[in-house]
Amino acid sequence: MSRNPAIASGLGVVLMLIATAIAAGGSNYGSRPGGMATFAGQIREWPVPTPEFARDPAVAPDGSIFIAVMNGNKVARFDPATENFREWQMPPRHRPHGLLVDGRGIVWTTGHGNGTIGRLDPASGRIDEFKTPSGGGGPHTLVISDDGTALWFTLQSGDRIGRLDVASGRITEYRTAGGPYGIALDREGRVWFCRIDDDRLGILDPQTGRIDEVVLPRGSRPRRMATAPDGTLWVTLYGSGKLIQVDTAARRVAKEVAMPGGAIGGPYAVTVDAAGVVWSNELHANTVLRFDPARDKLENLTLPTANSGIRKMVVDAAGRLWYVGSHSGRLGMIR
Repeated sequence: MSRNPAIASGLGVVLMLIATAIAAGGSNYGSRPGGMATFAGQIREWPVPTPEFARDPAVAPDGSIFIAVMNGNKVARFDPATENFREWQMPPRHRPHGLLVDGRGIVWTTGHGNGTIGRLDPASGRIDEFKTPSGGGGPHTLVISDDGTALWFTLQSGDRIGRLDVASGRITEYRTAGGPYGIALDREGRVWFCRIDDDRLGILDPQTGRIDEVVLPRGSRPRRMATAPDGTLWVTLYGSGKLIQVDTAARRVAKEVAMPGGAIGGPYAVTVDAAGVVWSNELHANTVLRFDPARDKLENLTLPTANSGIRKMVVDAAGRLWYVGSHSGRLGMIR
């Protein structure tokens, strides 16, 4: 279905009603993460029906898991209760990259292939696309504000940050540099993003449009980031094999954690649960890492399928970690 900016009458009212009940939580993906009372280190995996570079899972309000299937040009849904999948075909050349589910169960995607933001209503099957003003730019990763009124996303090849107004579908872009990649929101509503190509973190003030930066060591290649319950950010440094904690008020690196795989491990995805436990992975080491800052304890779990290729992870309300292996075509859960 073609672009339709007028999503639904009265949507703004609905959003205001749900804002007090739904918060974006750990990684601003639209769902509130939980925390595990005990961690067993158990891993289960399920084959995705269309395993064509499946990636970027997100938790829906009903606890189901949605997945972007980039090369298959589909969105998939997994029901943990029945262990069944369902799929939706996306518009031509959409190629969904990032994905999240808002508080009403609407699925939002970044159309990496055609320069759009997609909106899928799973109940009706209706799909709308909203074209970016620059007409392309490789829409990449997206997050949602805690009140559900705005989507923020990176345009990696376009060197821009985008904002979509959920009620109208209107998109505003902000020019930046460095191949913006991962993205997160701090407690003040500022937009933080990884500039992977120039070893910097960008900081966009939505009120003024001003963009500042935090300079990292050369070769860091910051990839993805997530907001912790204490307001700090955790960032993976893909180039140097580290995980860092950023003090958003002081705009400085507060802590640095060396990953087991070293400079060649390839730290990639990161998310934080309700207890402040940080989950990450090493792409080339085929591992998932669980770091507890309170105890300064790092646990390393080897994945059951070789060369999984995790690019995003998310924690559900029960504190379970969900991931998708873009190379293996398998959805995984750790508890």
